[in-house]
Amino acid sequence: MTNQKFLPTTKEEIDSLGWDKCDVILVTGDSYVDSAYIGVAVVGRILESQGFKVGIIAQPDIKSNIDIMRLGEPKLFWGVSGGSVDSMVANYTATKKFRNSDDYTPGGVNNKRPDRAVLAYTNLIRQYYKNTVPIVLGGIEASLRRVTHYDYWSNSLRKPILFDSKADYLIYGMGEIALKELALAISNGVSPKEIRGICYIDSVAHEDYINLPSHAECLDNKEKYIDLFDIFYDHNDPISAKGLSQKVDTRYLIQNPPCRYLSEPEMDEVAALPYTRTLHPYYAMQGKVKCMETIGYSVTTHHGCWGECNFCAIGVHQGRTIRTRSEDSIIKEVTSFTKEPKFKGIINDLGGASANMYGYECDKKLNHGTCEHQRCVDHKRLCKSMKPNHERLISLMKRVRNIKGVKKAFVASGIRYDIISKDKEYGEKYLRELITHHISGQMKIAPEHTEDNVLNLMGKPGKNSLREFKQIFDKINKTTDKKQFLTYYLIVAHPGCTEKDMHNLKNFTTNELRINPEQAQVFTPTPGTYSAVMYYTELDPKTRKPIFVEKDNRKKEIQKSIVVTKEKYCGNNFSS
Repeated sequence: MTNQKFLPTTKEEIDSLGWDKCDVILVTGDSYVDSAYIGVAVVGRILESQGFKVGIIAQPDIKSNIDIMRLGEPKLFWGVSGGSVDSMVANYTATKKFRNSDDYTPGGVNNKRPDRAVLAYTNLIRQYYKNTVPIVLGGIEASLRRVTHYDYWSNSLRKPILFDSKADYLIYGMGEIALKELALAISNGVSPKEIRGICYIDSVAHEDYINLPSHAECLDNKEKYIDLFDIFYDHNDPISAKGLSQKVDTRYLIQNPPCRYLSEPEMDEVAALPYTRTLHPYYAMQGKVKCMETIGYSVTTHHGCWGECNFCAIGVHQGRTIRTRSEDSIIKEVTSFTKEPKFKGIINDLGGASANMYGYECDKKLNHGTCEHQRCVDHKRLCKSMKPNHERLISLMKRVRNIKGVKKAFVASGIRYDIISKDKEYGEKYLRELITHHISGQMKIAPEHTEDNVLNLMGKPGKNSLREFKQIFDKINKTTDKKQFLTYYLIVAHPGCTEKDMHNLKNFTTNELRINPEQAQVFTPTPGTYSAVMYYTELDPKTRKPIFVEKDNRKKEIQKSIVVTKEKYCGNNFSS
């Protein structure tokens, strides 16, 4: 065992603390890594900071009562999460083949996370604890499935997850404020149904909320499902959003407006909670957890992303408004790394969902919330109200790498290359800092595609942005005498993408980027995304016009093979 203080996960730990029972027990699809990168650890530490007694049961065996009963029954509520990744995404590839490995499971073998983990764990609790205290769902799997949603793995529209899970409440989004308020309400015997940021089931619609198309309407009419998603998507901002109500059979899903975002001092407080940054010894006996290789000494600088790629759910889950930690908070965390014997001087990542969104936001959004039907950035332009400014981020990067004991601070998070060129004063300076100090050999960017018709459906910038960025990158690379190169994340078989588009992409990467792409990912339609709506409906949500959608897994693999086929570079040309 260790002297580091974890949240208890065994009866022996409960006894050593002198507790008769936990106030809250958290059940998760990940192993218990006590890190600010692991949602259940953050939830546990926040509740602990409020004076609650919190236990964690990680990856319980759903075929036995041994794990789920080892801490007894909590006094206030159960918290259930599928883990850091939707369990169906964690368990299956884009072509529905089972994944043999799991980065969040000891030993790396994918043998502990059940399909539809949120449902499995809730049923497990109900099986062994009749009439138990409330069950509260949280995490990305629950958050993105909180209304009627397309489920790729069953190829169907599923009901809001509260109806299938038979849980009592659902906290959606990041939900830090909602979590505190719900725990306090339950401990005081008060109904939590007025708390912002939660969902629950009621027998009647909420008269002051927007009525979504019913589940039955969505099943009958694909355009009704688009209507539902449009309304759902537009009501995720704490300032501008209204509550939502959806009829499901004879009852109603009630989604209260979102809870407010954390302020910068509150972000700092959550980051400063006493995480051990290691795997709990109970689970460490079962093997190493691969995710520790990247999150062990990484730093989250901010939450949120306003990029709004249509295949990504970050905007719905984390929000489209950037919330930053202070520079001093980040410096303090990195300095604490240098005092640990295992630290080798390497920061694996300094970033967020999009690393270069740190430290600035649109004043209009901060004061009035996100715009309805108006994006900060789309296929053609950046909103004139959004003024990228990398000055604060440059200062932070310099401070971090100058900390004694830090040899290298990598920026491994995604970088929005298109907004670098939009920052006329500091964009090129930022890229120079990255190339000179914060990457090693290669810089990863995510154009995802090169054909403008597909990029438009993805919500990604046109390929001219990629051309412009590459010119700046090559110029800096040359003037700094660095032998750095770009690698590209690409997506195949996204709605609207044909084999012809993939051949065009291959020609572009060959003739303009001068590369043979080595990585291409088959598109996965995940809940909470416009791309999943496109995949299901085979319609462009904006125009409601039909689009081509490749649904044959064999042909998806053909699209992938087109772009990753190896060719030999000969002077100014490639040849097979």
